[in-house]
Amino acid sequence: MEIIRSKDFKSERPWGAKDIANMKGITTRLHWTDQPYKWHINDGEEVFVVLHGIVEMFFKENGIEQSSVLEAGDIFYATIGTEHVAHPRGEARILVVESEGSV
Repeated sequence: MEIIRSKDFKSERPWGAKDIANMKGITTRLHWTDQPYKWHINDGEEVFVVLHGIVEMFFKENGIEQSSVLEAGDIFYATIGTEHVAHPRGEARILVVESEGSV
């Protein structure tokens, strides 16, 4: 049993993570960042939940780049093959649920 206060979590580097759970190959990780990630496509599905801060999520649909601003409580669901990149506006804490070893 563990209680995690996400607003208190901070990593020494952007996108550093605290591993919370691995349930039959599906990981749940808490990330802290103040820098953009990189464009990527996950090996499987991804659930991206903004817990604290604001993140602009860029994604491509039919080869066209789009974006959406996510605030605390918002969820971005990336299906298999969704190319995307997260750009926080200042500090952000994000819960990510995805296949173990995914990018």
